[in-house]
Amino acid sequence: MGKTIVCRCEDVTLSELHHAIERGHDDLESLKRYTGFATGYCQGKSCLALCTTLLREKGGSADMPITPRPPFHPAPLAAL
Repeated sequence: MGKTIVCRCEDVTLSELHHAIERGHDDLESLKRYTGFATGYCQGKSCLALCTTLLREKGGSADMPITPRPPFHPAPLAAL
């Protein structure tokens, strides 16, 4: 597995997701809160599908959606 990045915004790796699922985080919201995926600028647009697929393959539940939260202070596009 090495350092395969799953969530570029929050630098979450594939091995971190595997470890979290092994520790019992077997639903999307719990997995998100433990690893931090889908909490960056993209709010899961680039990583949610991969995390959902991995969770289902490992026997977890991906039925309930995650709770997206906008940034506390939105950044102007020019700042990015």
